[in-house]
Amino acid sequence: MTRKQKRGVLIGGGVATLCVALVLVLFALKDSIVFFHTPSDIVEKGVPPGQRIRLGGLVEHGSVVRGEGTTITFKVTDTLRDIPVTFTGVLPDLFKEGQGVVAEGMLDGEGRFKADSVLAKHDENYMPREVANALEAKGVKLGAGAHPGQVKAGMP
Repeated sequence: MTRKQKRGVLIGGGVATLCVALVLVLFALKDSIVFFHTPSDIVEKGVPPGQRIRLGGLVEHGSVVRGEGTTITFKVTDTLRDIPVTFTGVLPDLFKEGQGVVAEGMLDGEGRFKADSVLAKHDENYMPREVANALEAKGVKLGAGAHPGQVKAGMP
């Protein structure tokens, strides 16, 4: 084998090794790549209690209950299923019922979501593209002429 052939084999082997490593990393992170899970996704996938995830959807109308101090409970829904959420802390100023929300935390053993951070939409017309697409895929009707990135959520 000539020097040129040896170099080609060495480069080809290195590229193949990097490709295999990339595939293994992506396979290991496939569930973490998702921006958030809707309540239906969590039930369908059987997300185990204690696994850290992001829950996204709409804050269900009439579900916000303010407890002692800064503890707040509410339900996140995709109109097919809902999950009760408990959060202790200061909610974003624009958090309100019927609006898009993404909560980070984990499920407890009873199916309640314990959130340690809550993200809300940032103005009257905006909903994150991922939230809008997931809600549309679940059959949620969004405002007239709405499209992801500029969405006004309709009332269920």
